Amino acid sequence: SDDQWETISAWIYGFGLSSLFIVSTVFHTISWKKRHLRTVEHCLHMFDRMVIYFFIAASYAPWLNLRELGPWASHMRWIIWIMASVGTVYVFFFHERYKLVELVCYVIMGFFPAVVILSMPNRDGLPELVAGGLSYCLGMVFFKSDGRIPFAHAIWHLFVAIGAGIHYYAIWRYLYRPSTLEAKKPR
Repeated sequence: SDDQWETISAWIYGFGLSSLFIVSTVFHTISWKKRHLRTVEHCLHMFDRMVIYFFIAASYAPWLNLRELGPWASHMRWIIWIMASVGTVYVFFFHERYKLVELVCYVIMGFFPAVVILSMPNRDGLPELVAGGLSYCLGMVFFKSDGRIPFAHAIWHLFVAIGAGIHYYAIWRYLYRPSTLEAKKPR
């Protein structure tokens, strides 16, 4: 990172990405070993769902903080975190009651900031953002098919890992790579 915003954005994104995979791994490990751990499993399941909202917000942070935004788009920097907070409250009160509503909330939160990204003057990295988003969306088919398609949940996690990997590459390549940094800095 060359400046304060790059450092902050990297920490936010790194924390969101790491949290998603750590919480998911701990939850699935406890869930798999579930001997007398129902309360812990329930709390970790809720936390697993909550961290998804913050991961989505953290994934957008570098794009919203390090790129020139359109006139109204700068508000998306805080709107995305409000959406993550509302999603967290929703999971806390309605965990596993309205699964389709929760899925729709994830999708809306995932696509709503993309409109802002499309309005940015510099669209480098857009194909990778779309590819990562499509990986998450295709994975949702398997997520909703859990129990009907063999290994559907594991396949869902593979799509998440692929989408996260593509987005990680895009952030590194278009926002942090030295040749890109030189091109975007005014001289």
